Amino acid sequence: MVGNLFWEHGHRMVATTVGLLTIVLTIYLLRKEKRRWVRRLAVFALLAVIAQGLLGGLTVKLMLPLAISAAHATLAQLFFCTTVSLAVVTAPSWHRNRATIAEQGSVPARYLCLAVAATIFLQLIIGATLRHSATWDKPLPTELLLAHIGGALAVTLLLAITAATILRRHPHQIFLTRPAAIALALLGIQLLLGLAAYVTRQASPNDPQPLNPMVTITVAHVACGALVFATTIILTLRSFKCLRSTAALGFESALSADA
Repeated sequence: MVGNLFWEHGHRMVATTVGLLTIVLTIYLLRKEKRRWVRRLAVFALLAVIAQGLLGGLTVKLMLPLAISAAHATLAQLFFCTTVSLAVVTAPSWHRNRATIAEQGSVPARYLCLAVAATIFLQLIIGATLRHSATWDKPLPTELLLAHIGGALAVTLLLAITAATILRRHPHQIFLTRPAAIALALLGIQLLLGLAAYVTRQASPNDPQPLNPMVTITVAHVACGALVFATTIILTLRSFKCLRSTAALGFESALSADA
């Protein structure tokens, strides 16, 4: 459709559906969930989707200003991972009794997971800013492009180290190794999609409007980035649930003995 109105209107319809589902989810968790922090997380998700809708409206009203468009894209990633977190902590696998595992090595794996998640989030902010900094018929800012490439290298290095650490230290803990392996696989796909998105964009200035190949590959790159972030969030939550330092385990054992 001329001007890609199909995608814009479809985006609004999906956003409306997401907002309504978030309201239902929040009401359900406020009524049924006993853990206060989970209820607060649900309220945060609701506030985030409301803010996301407002930013989306401002983006259209003000004709795609960079700051608001980048904030809109970044908040979308944050909202998505909030709902993923809610799914993780309310799943039956979260409530299942699991033996607490002593951390091995000088650097705790759960802190590595946290560092990776934070780095990916920063990379998503840079990516959103880069994506909205120029229309399809203009070149991308060199400084932002180099920052995004540097961020990709940082994410690749940190995620590879973290996943290798989890797989080496806890090879039989599927609760941890599965998201670590999936995150690595998604990262490989994400790097290929990033290269493809750049190549198709380089060819786009001669097009009358953003064509389907460019739209499809760019959206796939953004979606895969969100999946990498979400999988890392899952790994981080699970690592904090079942991994403890040796000192902490000794302290908990002492408390149990005294009781």
